[in-house]
Amino acid sequence: MRDVPLADTTLRVHDVGGGEPLLLLHGFPLDHRMWSGQEALAGRHRLLAPDQRGFGRSGGSAPSSVEQLADDAAAALTALAPGARAVVCGLSLGGYVAQHVAIRHPDLVAALVLVDTKLEADTPDARAARHDLAARVQHAGTRVLAEAMLPRLFAASAVARCSPQRGAAEALVRAMILGTPVATGTAALAALAARPDMTGAFATGTVPTLLVCGAEDVITPPERMAADAAVIPGARLAVVPRCGHMTPLEDPAAFNALLTEFVDGLPRRERRA
Repeated sequence: MRDVPLADTTLRVHDVGGGEPLLLLHGFPLDHRMWSGQEALAGRHRLLAPDQRGFGRSGGSAPSSVEQLADDAAAALTALAPGARAVVCGLSLGGYVAQHVAIRHPDLVAALVLVDTKLEADTPDARAARHDLAARVQHAGTRVLAEAMLPRLFAASAVARCSPQRGAAEALVRAMILGTPVATGTAALAALAARPDMTGAFATGTVPTLLVCGAEDVITPPERMAADAAVIPGARLAVVPRCGHMTPLEDPAAFNALLTEFVDGLPRRERRA
């Protein structure tokens, strides 16, 4: 683990492996441990997986916006891999952050991997639901988050529930949720509700982009991500069977194979630091 001091906080970054950097941005309300299934890639890449501000072992105030989290991620990448361009990969909230890294700091991004996420802003109903959930978390703590989110994060089919890694994955996600401070949870929900629509920003994008979605994801379902893939020039969508919203944890082998194939297919100029 590495500590990266920023102007107003310190990020704790899981830093392992060598080679071209792969920046892994976790979802809400999790931390870098959700990428544990990607440790197998450390022989090919330098994995940089920060705990975003307020989450995991990172200090500082709770997040105020997705844009702030993107600037944090860019600063961490610059500090740990100066002069490098990374493949930036994010799931759910991390996907929103990755989008803003690509738009706000394009010189740092060789390629983009958007996992179980979307380009669109929240609808009014979705914003209201987030604010309601934040109020309940403020009143009763992060167990409310676990109760509300866990049933929707993993694939529901019988075959998926029988997966050998399912129990450990669910236990890890529960532990990460319960370990999230209340202030971080409520602030992040507000930031999620306020995030802008990114469809227009990516309609003329040039960064190579892979979208990955669990076939049983009920939060950002395949049809939603297919619509986003159609917006981004040259983007590809891969749908992973028997996975829900936590594809990298639910089927690490399939996810890692997709990521490896995508990165290996990048033009040399995109991969060069």
